[in-house]
Amino acid sequence: MKRTLATLLLGVAAVLPVQGAHAQAWPNKPVKWILSQPAGSGPDVISRYVADHLAKSLGQPIVIDNRPGGQNVIGAQAAARSAPDGYTFYYGTTAAIVTNVYTFKSLPYDPKKEFTPVAMVGKSPFLIAASPAANVKSLGDALALARAQPGKINIGTEGPKTFSGMLAGMVASLGGVQLTQVPYQKAPEAVQDAIGGRVQLLCLPSAALIPQVKANRLLALAVSTPQRLSGLPDTPSVGETFAGFEYTGWNILFAPAGTPPEIVARVNRELDRILRTPDVIERMLSMGSIADGTGNPQAVGAFVDAEFERWAKIVKSLRIEAE
Repeated sequence: MKRTLATLLLGVAAVLPVQGAHAQAWPNKPVKWILSQPAGSGPDVISRYVADHLAKSLGQPIVIDNRPGGQNVIGAQAAARSAPDGYTFYYGTTAAIVTNVYTFKSLPYDPKKEFTPVAMVGKSPFLIAASPAANVKSLGDALALARAQPGKINIGTEGPKTFSGMLAGMVASLGGVQLTQVPYQKAPEAVQDAIGGRVQLLCLPSAALIPQVKANRLLALAVSTPQRLSGLPDTPSVGETFAGFEYTGWNILFAPAGTPPEIVARVNRELDRILRTPDVIERMLSMGSIADGTGNPQAVGAFVDAEFERWAKIVKSLRIEAE
């Protein structure tokens, strides 16, 4: 009996170091981030910048896997079904994680149960911009133009039930005007149509539009944050036209539920250090994302829970029916 017990204890002792070494070895191959947005979109641009920094910290490449379509459903579903081994993460947006819950009657993934929050990457303001052909200089001008031509002013969004589409709907409602939404799956296509004058207005993540604004191809009319952005100091907030208005998206890194907590903690820790670096904060702002550290995974989870409650009220106020 004593010999059997001693043998068992030796066996356990032999296994524990192996398990510890395995956990410490992560990552020993490339890590993948799944995105629901196409290459060139706002989330894609920011994710690649942040992933490059994280890859250097981890010592392994981070591969961005773009899976656009289905209003984020394709990418989110793929991420939710991935192995929870620390080699696949989901770069989630407000639409994919929260608003889809209220705009779809059913989803093939459960964002509350199938994802573990890892880190807040940044808050993502949206930007309302105008085509040069629209000949407007402000949000007030754009609303006046829409008022004078009911239903004839087009605004490019990602779709009426997406984050950008609901923002456009809220602004139109507050302004008492009718805007015709033209949906785009890819931001670059919307930008080209606006530059060419085929749509008069755009409502998209600021990260996708700021380069065109700085190149004087588009005119920025308003940002969706309560205050002006440091990267666009001359562009008013929507709140300067409609008091109290705030409509900000976010990018949060998630992992499939069941991912080892020590891996989640390490990625959170590395990203927090990166996103508190002054040069990174400045660069993120220039791309239209507000970063100031990640928050711990528990705090991020609490934030997401609060977002579910907030968006339930917004969707109800817009009278959007789930389909």
